[in-house]
Amino acid sequence: MEIPGQVLNWIDGQERPASGGGWVDKLDPATGQRQSQLARSGSEDVAAAVAGAVRAQPAWARTPGVRRGEILYDVAAAMKAEREALARVVARETGKSFKLALGETDGAIQLALFFAGEGQRLFGRTTTSGVANRSVMTLRCPLGVAGLIMAANTPIANVAWKVFPALICGNAAVTKPPEDAPATAWAFSRIAHRAGLPPGLVQVVQGLGAEAGEPLVDHPQVPVVSFTGSTAVGRRIAVKVGERMGRVSLELGGKNALVVCDDADLDNAVKWALLSAFSNAGQRCAAGSRIVVLDAVYDEFRDRLVARTKALKVGTGDDDDLGPVINARQLAGILAAVERAVAGGGRLLCGGQRLTGAAWQGGYYVAPTVIEGVGPHDELSTKEVFGPVTCLYRVRDFAEALALANDSPYGLTASIHTASVHRAWQFVEQVQTGVVMVNAGTFGSEPHMPFGGLKHSGNGTREPGTEALDVYSSLKNVFLTTDPARL
Repeated sequence: MEIPGQVLNWIDGQERPASGGGWVDKLDPATGQRQSQLARSGSEDVAAAVAGAVRAQPAWARTPGVRRGEILYDVAAAMKAEREALARVVARETGKSFKLALGETDGAIQLALFFAGEGQRLFGRTTTSGVANRSVMTLRCPLGVAGLIMAANTPIANVAWKVFPALICGNAAVTKPPEDAPATAWAFSRIAHRAGLPPGLVQVVQGLGAEAGEPLVDHPQVPVVSFTGSTAVGRRIAVKVGERMGRVSLELGGKNALVVCDDADLDNAVKWALLSAFSNAGQRCAAGSRIVVLDAVYDEFRDRLVARTKALKVGTGDDDDLGPVINARQLAGILAAVERAVAGGGRLLCGGQRLTGAAWQGGYYVAPTVIEGVGPHDELSTKEVFGPVTCLYRVRDFAEALALANDSPYGLTASIHTASVHRAWQFVEQVQTGVVMVNAGTFGSEPHMPFGGLKHSGNGTREPGTEALDVYSSLKNVFLTTDPARL
């Protein structure tokens, strides 16, 4: 499966160009050269996709949940059969290594299998009534059409994350892929169609956010919108969907703290700090961008971390540790944020520049960057950079570390490294995040577990896990009254 020169919309089981005939260039992050063109869709294309989804959804909703799960199992099996081809698309679009793209693809397949299994567990509740001769229960019902707007950092994972829970609940889905990774959703749709997913249940509308994403958010026949991306965009989507009384699920940014205590295994802590900060080129909402270290081990930890960071290999090969960031705009924003932090008193320990030379010619490569001396309320401490940049903070003790971890506008993930179960559990209970790890990284969600955060990291919904079913379904109370006189 190769990325086509022109990546089209997928509407009613067929490829279609944008109705206006326009195209947007998609550049290869590893080279800066044009990789493909995506259809520049607008409101007419969104309307056509939604109309097709509206037509297809009722028959899917009437299909028993167990049968829906069987069909989604077939889609998951087809993804597994083409896992390497799908991973090659992901690798080329994002610039990550094939090894990492294959791991992401396998994770997406596991998530697909999990939600296919939920077709046998679309549980409601049966309970007692306070009224004689009455039975009480709840049913889980589909909403209709789900609008799914995705990010480019993990494109096939993001597709599976949203499409499968929406479908298993009996909805149709209209997806708006990121313009920086349009072909992954296109490839998935082809696979799903060949596997037997009825036409119209997954529509793909390519294009720019303002031109294709916004009409999807505004569409009155899209009762639920799920968005993964920046807090600024998520806030605007929440207002728009709220104005028309729709439902919205927001998985947004993070400034996640990794705390290293004075009794930590420093080798393990350095390993996970590197992975949290720099894997996927730091392009994770769960990236470890704030590393909080107790004073007693700060110098030793810093020296080890900087030495290991300088040894990281940057490129697209399987032996490389991280690849490029997704586009030139992101590259410029990262470098500007680092420059402002240094101008404001931060001390650059390594990195901080664009990598140039034959190995990185034209690509959007940022040297892995470690900074210390940044204030807890400075820009680099409070705004998501979404790149391979992390800050070190020296604290006196556990109490100060916990306070600093919580002193953030975000609340997505956190991690603590300690040998003390007492410290670990106090941290787990008191840190203000939706996800917390002990002696591991700040990332690592699993398909059967809920993911999401507090504050500016989201609006309280959780995807994936069984909790995602609450995003894509409604509960209907049923009261059944019987008349004993008619027995």
